[in-house]
Amino acid sequence: MASIHTGEPAKPDLAQAPRWQTYRHGHHWRNADDEFDAAKMGMWLFLTTEVLLFAGLFVAYAVFRMKYPEAFVAGSHHLSVKWGFINTVILLLSSFTVAYSIRCAQLNKQGLLKLNLLITIACGFAFLFIKGTFEYYPKIMEGKGPGWFFSYAYAESPWEPIWWGLYYCATGVHALHVIIGMGLLFWVYLGARKKKYGPTHYTGVEITGLYWHLVDLIWIFLFPLLYLIH
Repeated sequence: MASIHTGEPAKPDLAQAPRWQTYRHGHHWRNADDEFDAAKMGMWLFLTTEVLLFAGLFVAYAVFRMKYPEAFVAGSHHLSVKWGFINTVILLLSSFTVAYSIRCAQLNKQGLLKLNLLITIACGFAFLFIKGTFEYYPKIMEGKGPGWFFSYAYAESPWEPIWWGLYYCATGVHALHVIIGMGLLFWVYLGARKKKYGPTHYTGVEITGLYWHLVDLIWIFLFPLLYLIH
């Protein structure tokens, strides 16, 4: 549409444009693609350190399982495969919704973007609720606490406190990552409400999704090691 006064094409009203359209990459980057690639690479490097953290727990699991197999067999029989499986399904669902939220940002489906972020956060709440209500609380009340807090009278092995210490440490660190992931997802959701993410700028959604996928992947290993292998 021509301007009334100059006859030149009218410029778009940037004040009315969504934030993802007006986003400008940092001055120290050549272009937005370089900025996106660097952010993604940085997240991958950070996730590598997270893998190293959990690798230490997996090594501890292997060492103590070889030394005290009877304690691990006795302890794992007290875990509920049902609740562990339900939590696995919940996290797998959350993996789909967070991946779809990235796709929605790429396609500028703002409503579905926010909806899938909220579903992912809700899955995190459901996971923690099940873990705390149906696993941690009843076991602690029965005396199946970690280390010095173990007082279960019917223990089948004197080394069971080691099993429970490893169980609470591994699942507790994982639960902490779930909480952090939920906080990041909520931060992304607040940005989505302001139309911060769209086809040309969705870095925050992408890197947060990568973090959440790590949370899911770690549980895929913890579930069989703790619940299924006796």
